Amino acid sequence: MNEGEPITPPQIPQSQPIPQPIVTTPQQPIPNVTQPIQSVEPATTPMATAETPVTGQTRMEAAWGSSEGDEDYTEMASVGHSGSGEIFQQNYEPWRGELNPRWMRNWAILRHHVLGIVKKGHRPWGVPTKIFLVLVFFASLSDAGLTLLASLIGESEFHSMWGVNRDNLYGHVLGFFPRNVMYYPIVAALLVGGVISEDRNHGTSALYFSRPINRFDYVGMKYASVAIIQAVIIIFTLFLYYLTEIMAFGRGWAWIIDTFPLFLGALVGGVLLIITYTSIGLALSSVSKGKFFPGIGLLAIILGTKTLAIIVKNLFDREILYLLSPYDCLAHVGQALVKTQPTYDQYSWTWSLASLIVMNAISLYVLSSRVSSMEVTRE
Repeated sequence: MNEGEPITPPQIPQSQPIPQPIVTTPQQPIPNVTQPIQSVEPATTPMATAETPVTGQTRMEAAWGSSEGDEDYTEMASVGHSGSGEIFQQNYEPWRGELNPRWMRNWAILRHHVLGIVKKGHRPWGVPTKIFLVLVFFASLSDAGLTLLASLIGESEFHSMWGVNRDNLYGHVLGFFPRNVMYYPIVAALLVGGVISEDRNHGTSALYFSRPINRFDYVGMKYASVAIIQAVIIIFTLFLYYLTEIMAFGRGWAWIIDTFPLFLGALVGGVLLIITYTSIGLALSSVSKGKFFPGIGLLAIILGTKTLAIIVKNLFDREILYLLSPYDCLAHVGQALVKTQPTYDQYSWTWSLASLIVMNAISLYVLSSRVSSMEVTRE
């Protein structure tokens, strides 16, 4: 080849195949071939205009809230590498075992409160409360002890003071001093102080309502627990007082037939006393979260309304405020039941009975409404 002559490409014969270009992937570059650098322009998205349809998804929803491909990712994660972990499917199903009967669950609540007075492992009643209950129980048996003493001495005058009659049966349950000033209201205040309020404060309601216990059974067993402890002090001592008279003096059937209606009247008066004090006390306990307010509130209602009614009676000679006093309404109804000398002359005993019904209805309404609003967590 001489210098100056043009270089012509070699002619490829038609019979030879045309070489194909080498197709490679980005992971396999062509050896000994310099790759041209291409400028990559950033991808631009068209700006939203008025003509762009509204899809109703934001960018975050489109990125993470879309359901496209989620199922595939879930399957890939579940069948992924066994060494990196496993995904378990959690199914929460109710327990379908055999439950204890309803009476047994209610008995557990009742036993928890009542046996806590005399036995460990149940409700932890305070030592001062236990001591006061024991003292009140024996103090309530004072008339029975004096009746037994009168039978041993043989003094008729002494027996007329402490033996079974209309006034003494009425005084055992509804006497103002010392029974309804120092004994029964304070006992009720100590019992209702933390029965429901502590459940609200410490979240104990979660232990009750997370189990197959409805709110009616919860209120009923709390109510029965407080009422039974009061009944031991009031009703049981009344029965022992009446039984002591029969056994100490050898009373016959004629005497029993004559005095048994009086005993029943005093018994009904004691039941009304327990129901009224328990209803008011639990209503106050259901709106509180401590022990102090329900106890002090119950004493203020019983003794405060009594004091206010006496002041109005002495100043204006009007007994209308007695209808607002739980104790005076109970005393008026009790006098009508035992048929002893009445001390309320300006109105009939039926008004006092109607006032008691209203008081208990309001208290039970407050109690039920507050318990129905209790959650299964600490409030």
